[in-house]
Amino acid sequence: MLPISGFWRTLALGLILSWSWITAGATTRALPEFTELVAENGPTVVNISTKQSRNLAEQFHGFSIPDLPEDSPLQDFFRHFFGDQGDPGEVPEDDEQARSLGSGFFISGDGYVLTNAHVVEAADEIIVRTSDRQEFIATLVGADKRSDIALLKVEAQDLPAARIGSARDLLVGEWVLAIGSPFGFEHSATAGIVSAKGRSLPSENYVSFIQTDVAINPGNSGGPLFNLDGEVVGVNSQIYSRTGGFMGLSFAIPIDLVMDVVEQLKTKGRVSRGWLGVLIQDVTRELAPTFGLSHPQGALVAQVLRDSPATAAGLLPGDVILSYNGKEVQTSSALPPLVGATPVGETAKIEVMRKGERLKLDVKIAELPDDEQLSVVSREPVPDKVNRLGLVARELTDDQREQLGVDQGGVRVESVTDGPAAAAGITSGDIILMLDNQPVDSLEGFNRILEAIDPGRSVAALIQRGDGRMFYALRLPKG
Repeated sequence: MLPISGFWRTLALGLILSWSWITAGATTRALPEFTELVAENGPTVVNISTKQSRNLAEQFHGFSIPDLPEDSPLQDFFRHFFGDQGDPGEVPEDDEQARSLGSGFFISGDGYVLTNAHVVEAADEIIVRTSDRQEFIATLVGADKRSDIALLKVEAQDLPAARIGSARDLLVGEWVLAIGSPFGFEHSATAGIVSAKGRSLPSENYVSFIQTDVAINPGNSGGPLFNLDGEVVGVNSQIYSRTGGFMGLSFAIPIDLVMDVVEQLKTKGRVSRGWLGVLIQDVTRELAPTFGLSHPQGALVAQVLRDSPATAAGLLPGDVILSYNGKEVQTSSALPPLVGATPVGETAKIEVMRKGERLKLDVKIAELPDDEQLSVVSREPVPDKVNRLGLVARELTDDQREQLGVDQGGVRVESVTDGPAAAAGITSGDIILMLDNQPVDSLEGFNRILEAIDPGRSVAALIQRGDGRMFYALRLPKG
């Protein structure tokens, strides 16, 4: 007979071993099985290479960092898959054939192939290679840079096509699988989970990305992201990286948006998007109370573009857009995808906060102009005692207003000293268009508004700097 202490030790050990076996079995059962999914869907994925007559020193492997200011901390933050992988060296400018590698997949048996627009950008020849080593020369049906989607066509029939699903019901924490050609290693599979949905990235206003922790590397770009049912839920497009390689964050374009782009490329050869015609910014904690909000939310209208749907609907600078067609707008980045997805000519219902009151407006959505037209439409911009804000303001002349695109009113910041303006980031040359939710019609009007503000209050000032407009929160001194 075992001693009492020995009995309890034996019992405890048995329980531990039993529990370990149970939990190990439960863990094993919880892990997904990817082998059948890879076997079934691998043949639908293709390797894409291109030939280009261009200087590789200008663009290495056909990929580039998103267009950001030279001193931006995001220069090494968001990279397309072949961005900045080292010094490409000197390459002759005469007819040097550059090869860009990426991924794609068949979406129909008659040869339509999906990939990223940046994979095939400036290509003279596009080569599609299948898992059984067949090669096809593809034609470019169309490409849309704003969504980074390109549609290709090869002359073949009875090709294995991926099943298209939907990202709408995709859940954070759900398992997903990517198949592609990282670093040129064809038909490699990697798995992970959905980290977040509706993620907005710099310079990508019209896509709400799926964020995952799937290992995505140079060459996966344009490849499919599958759910456990073997359906495509996204197209892998970008990564977070300081080195050009995988660092734990990957971003895919939701397949619902992709297929809308595909349909338009097939039928029209181009993509049209809805356009509201406002420049917006986030509502910060400091700005929220100045616009009658209890907490930061919505998209703050900094500028209403001339001859735009927003102008016709009566939207004003200082309005905070809280909802669009019944969908809450929590941040400014949430608004562009909603507007872009609205059919041209449709009337959208917008709820705004204006001077502490909620208003409902109807706006007829127009088509988003191309980049060149948009830059022309949005080009609206560019005093002698130091005031309570710590700045010297000066009246704008008619010539200055015409040059800067300011229709009426506004004062120019001549100089800034220590004070609320400097603390908020206002600099010499800025144009003050509104103060405390009131239009600045002249230098006299600006001074009148300023003098009426109680000491210690926080107020919003609409500032025009260059071609853009933004609200700044200013806290006046108490004394």
